[in-house]
Amino acid sequence: MEVLNEDDEVITKLETACSDLKSILNQSLTIDSTYNKIHQNLQTIQESLTISSKTVAPLQSLSIANKALDTRINRAVSPALALLSSFSAAESLQRLLLDTASELPREMNPRKRLAKLIEYVGCVDRLDAAIGAIGEESEPAIQKLQEVVEFLSRTKAANLYTTARLRETLETLKALCEAEVEAMRFDGVLDEALLNLQDEYEALLLGIRHRDGGGGEGLGTEMEIKVLEKISHTLAANDCLDICIDMFVKVRYRRAAKALMRLNPDYLKRYTPEEIDEMQWEDLETSISLWMQHLELAVKAVLVSEKSLCRGVLGGLMGGSIWPECFIKIADKIMAVFFRFGEGVARSDKAPQKLFKLLDMFDSLEALKPDFEEVFEGEAGADICVRFRELEKLLVHGSTRVFWELGLQIEGSQDGLPPPVDGSVPKLVRYAVNYLKNLAVDSYSSPMEKVLRTQQMWKGGTLSELENDGDLLRDAISNVMEAIQRNIESKKTRYKDKVVAQIFLMNTYWYIYMRTRNTELGKLLGEAYMKKRYRNAAEESAYLYQKLAWGRLVRLLERESDSGGGEAKKLEAFMSGFDEMCERHISSYNIVYDADLRDQIKEAALRLVLPGYTEFYNANTPALAAVVEDCRPPQSIESSLRQIFEGGGGVQIERRRSMSQFDGVE
Repeated sequence: MEVLNEDDEVITKLETACSDLKSILNQSLTIDSTYNKIHQNLQTIQESLTISSKTVAPLQSLSIANKALDTRINRAVSPALALLSSFSAAESLQRLLLDTASELPREMNPRKRLAKLIEYVGCVDRLDAAIGAIGEESEPAIQKLQEVVEFLSRTKAANLYTTARLRETLETLKALCEAEVEAMRFDGVLDEALLNLQDEYEALLLGIRHRDGGGGEGLGTEMEIKVLEKISHTLAANDCLDICIDMFVKVRYRRAAKALMRLNPDYLKRYTPEEIDEMQWEDLETSISLWMQHLELAVKAVLVSEKSLCRGVLGGLMGGSIWPECFIKIADKIMAVFFRFGEGVARSDKAPQKLFKLLDMFDSLEALKPDFEEVFEGEAGADICVRFRELEKLLVHGSTRVFWELGLQIEGSQDGLPPPVDGSVPKLVRYAVNYLKNLAVDSYSSPMEKVLRTQQMWKGGTLSELENDGDLLRDAISNVMEAIQRNIESKKTRYKDKVVAQIFLMNTYWYIYMRTRNTELGKLLGEAYMKKRYRNAAEESAYLYQKLAWGRLVRLLERESDSGGGEAKKLEAFMSGFDEMCERHISSYNIVYDADLRDQIKEAALRLVLPGYTEFYNANTPALAAVVEDCRPPQSIESSLRQIFEGGGGVQIERRRSMSQFDGVE
């Protein structure tokens, strides 16, 4: 029974499951039917959507195109508005510029006029910037409009007629912008303003003048320089830099030259060696002195001021590379005139007196050199500095040549004159001694030492044997002194009268010694040198003079008599020789230079003649008085000797004249 019950339970469960399956199947059929209906509905909707999509698609494309066109139009509006704003600003600035230009001539106050001119320059700069902005902004504005037109052409958002009209309008606008910018920049208010600025620039430059004497102070007020600087920048920014530079150089050269012309440098017109050789010495001497003064003034005052002005006005252009060249263009012509004259003097005839002026010129250049190198510094001034050094070289060569040629002239006795017939000091010796005395003073010895040293170095010589420049100058002057001595000894041999030859030597050597004693020349050569060569030579000649002139007469009285009447013959021979010698001293011989020399010679003659004659006279008088007509007492002999040395006849007391370094004669 239990087994039966278990089977019943299984069958029951199976029946229940079968019933459930039937129910699920029925539901599935119902769902399937529903899905079929939905599918049919979806197909109907899909067909409707497809039809609707075909209807809406053109409208959707049009909407997208409108949005793209709107974007392009918005992008074009902004630059177009900026362009219109720039046009408006330019128009406003043009009116302001015209108003300011009309006010300038009416402003009489210089400072206010400069302030108004600064305002005018600022307005020009702003107008130039506005025109530049128009040029820069017109291209992007037109480009954006071009994009709109091209978009319309490509998308057909507008009809062909409208698109064509827009394209024509765009081309007209493009041409109009180009023409307007061109006209505003080159044929309008701006162009007129730039021409006005050029006139104002030139007027301002002309108005800045050097004061009498060449200047030295700064040129132009701070306001004037500021205005000129602003105008320079404005002109340079508008392609007028060449005009600006050319105007500046021409005007400032004229002003600088005019400042120097007020000094009346007419001598600068004669600059060739031939022209300079034709000048009278006094005129040339004056011209050289003026040249040194004017050159210093030109460099240290006029050109320094011009350089400062040039830097102040043009210093900001092209990174500061323009103004040095402009300054050199101004200075070059002025310096060339000074160089030409200096070179002409250095190359002219080498007359001895020119040495001192050549040394003055050389010394002035040496003193000027630091200022010169500072004014003409840098690459721009290199050529002027080279010419400065070349002039110094010419002066060195010219100075040394004059000096050595003087020695050669003395050595060769090229004065063309015979020795003085009266035994006086020859002009050549006077000239040479005074010449060397002048050369030995500090104002000439220093430049001469430098010239000699420079010449020696150029020749590649060594100065190892010379301790300093003083040794070099001393040796050079010693050579000339030795040439003078050889000239004197040569002239001595041309005298037939041995007495006058000794007078000549005595006069000349004593003159040299006394004229150099206690002078810079004497100190340079040394007292021992001067005594040995000249004082001793003068004393030796004085001794020989006494021996030849008066000692011979005394010996006539001392000779042994070898025949009757011998004492009378001695006296007659003595008197004849004495009178002849006195007459020669009075008429032909000339013991000159100073009282000390004459006194010494007089006393020596008295000591030599009087004792012997007095002894002879006392021993033979009155016996000789009866037989010799001319039997003078010793007092008469003494009186005659004193007369020939103290005055009368040809005995001359030298006139002292003011020494001139150029005639060399005292």
